Amino acid sequence: MRAEPIAPARQPRRGNSARLERAVLALAGDHGRIVEHRERSWASITFSGTRHKLVIDFEGATAVEAGEELIARLEDHEFSIPGQLVADAAIKAVERVASTTSLIVHAELLLLEAE
Repeated sequence: MRAEPIAPARQPRRGNSARLERAVLALAGDHGRIVEHRERSWASITFSGTRHKLVIDFEGATAVEAGEELIARLEDHEFSIPGQLVADAAIKAVERVASTTSLIVHAELLLLEAE
């Protein structure tokens, strides 16, 4: 019998990325697990910051309810991240796994450097 490959452990984030992850998970009642976090620099003529793409996995009935709450609240939530302003937050996709109680949320957030 062949064993399934084990996914490499995700490197812990630091700084604003870690603060953002903690804030998003707190909005979901600290349920869920961030399985992917991509970020890239972003700039306009007047602002600079970073765009973040998060994939969050919610497993189990309680976690799925928390994920639904995150979906409902993310776009209008006022985040408090020192030195940063969340200028845009959006749910880009939601995957529901029919055979299990599981929800996967894809979110994008734009953080701007606050002066």
